[in-house]
Amino acid sequence: MNISLPDALKDFVEAQVTERGYSNSSEFVRELIRHEQSREQLRSLVIDGMTSGPGSVVDQAYFDRLRDRAHADAPDA
Repeated sequence: MNISLPDALKDFVEAQVTERGYSNSSEFVRELIRHEQSREQLRSLVIDGMTSGPGSVVDQAYFDRLRDRAHADAPDA
């Protein structure tokens, strides 16, 4: 796959490669794509949560129960 960029974007990519220690521009672009994939996955999870119905009341008692559950599930130290 070849991607054509105007000079300003090409200069930006080259600067990012140098400043961030990427081996080449392809590595930088792959990182951008992985970031976008993660962002889309997170957005999908948020939308799923928002459309899943009413949530629980999050108050002190909720956090107390959560803490108790975490302590009960923790391996003995």
